[in-house]
Amino acid sequence: MIITGKDSKDAGLQPAGNLHRRSFLLGATAGLGALALGGCVTNDGMSLAEAEKLYGAVPDKKFPIPAVDISQVDPKYFRRTVRMETDEAPGTIIVDPKNFYVYRIEGEGNATRYGANVGREGFLWSGEAYVGRKAEWPTWTPPREMIKRQPEVAKYARGMPGGPENPLGARTLYLYQNGVYTLYTLYSTSDPESIGSGVTSGCTGLLTQDMIDLYDRTPVKTKVIVLPA
Repeated sequence: MIITGKDSKDAGLQPAGNLHRRSFLLGATAGLGALALGGCVTNDGMSLAEAEKLYGAVPDKKFPIPAVDISQVDPKYFRRTVRMETDEAPGTIIVDPKNFYVYRIEGEGNATRYGANVGREGFLWSGEAYVGRKAEWPTWTPPREMIKRQPEVAKYARGMPGGPENPLGARTLYLYQNGVYTLYTLYSTSDPESIGSGVTSGCTGLLTQDMIDLYDRTPVKTKVIVLPA
């Protein structure tokens, strides 16, 4: 995977537009479906009202962000504070692709846990990195390898402007090692059905509301650990 040009050149994501976003998520499990919320309380003890508030519409200076259809998300992937004993410093991000979670270490044995989508088989990456740059509503440019596989994305060879239809969504964190972009990105997805599945070409997506929460609390140079799947 080769990424060239400006802003987001993320090989793991695909455009929406006339080509529906879901049609590009190769490896997505058909009929993933949503689990019932069990009346008014989720199986994690969060009320339906609390979940709707947490994932409600968000005003944004460039584009309005709609509410998440939480009926399409297994409640175990809702954002929550969990116990996590670790020697890593507060602020460190840990990606657990095997279990479809991303953690932000908060200190004192606590972490914020977010549900995620991850790379499909053959596109997973693991290792230690850091946030080399951040972007709001980034441009996305498909790499040449993707254009060869999917000629229909060639129209974005010079970049797809940021916006609601851009596959990178509202916020992105780009992971680097020794000053070099790893091609691994944490991005925001507006596809709730993708959470808890392997659908991308190596990147990890959080629900937009979760990604904004993580993005706002993550400065450049933050340490990121991506565990093996």
